[in-house]
Amino acid sequence: MYQTISSSVSLSKMIAENYKNVLEKVNNAATGAGRDPKEVTLIAVSKTKPLEMLKEAYEAGARDFGENHVQELITKIPEMPNDIRWHMIGHLQRNKVKYIVGKVYLIHSVDSLRLAEEISKESVKAGVVSNILIEVNASGEESKWGGSLNESRELVKAAASLPGICIKGLMTVAPYTENPEENRRYFSALKQLLVDMNAENTDNISMGELSMGMTGDYEVAVSEGATYVRVGTGIFGERNYNN
Repeated sequence: MYQTISSSVSLSKMIAENYKNVLEKVNNAATGAGRDPKEVTLIAVSKTKPLEMLKEAYEAGARDFGENHVQELITKIPEMPNDIRWHMIGHLQRNKVKYIVGKVYLIHSVDSLRLAEEISKESVKAGVVSNILIEVNASGEESKWGGSLNESRELVKAAASLPGICIKGLMTVAPYTENPEENRRYFSALKQLLVDMNAENTDNISMGELSMGMTGDYEVAVSEGATYVRVGTGIFGERNYNN
């Protein structure tokens, strides 16, 4: 019994310390880049993590949580406090859209016009406006979702006039690397795409959000303009896919 309680306290302390440590680094990276730390939101990526761990992060101050799978997301939502902002950050299949429309704060992973159209259709049906980000494969890796910089530019223009959705910005998943500086060029390219598109003054396009940076490179991402960073391992520890 004592060991169980001790383990629980240790887990709680670890998550709280991790969250606060990551948040401090985010704030320092923003300040170092001449930015207001309030411009950057830390998303606790809680995929595969049990509710106990999410609640510990919540107690530490986390209010934005990111999930990769629809089924896991919709199972966790009713079990957690109502003031949480849920983010769908994983690849989203069109046949799963109806389950999350109206329940998530932001869909980060819109990588095709057909998906944008499905979100639009389900949002109109539900009488809501869904906030979305267009996913960009800034590095060109075959294993990554999203279009190239040019393809994503066209996707933004094509999806901007769809009813029931609001394109808030862009998202990318950078390559895994031991040296986070190697990903700076991809973050910089995404920021430049957002700046360029806003400068064109196209109707219905006014984007301000950049979702980029994860556990290994979020500080570099913040210095290049990220407004959302997605950190899982840095907060919760290594994932256990057997859960």
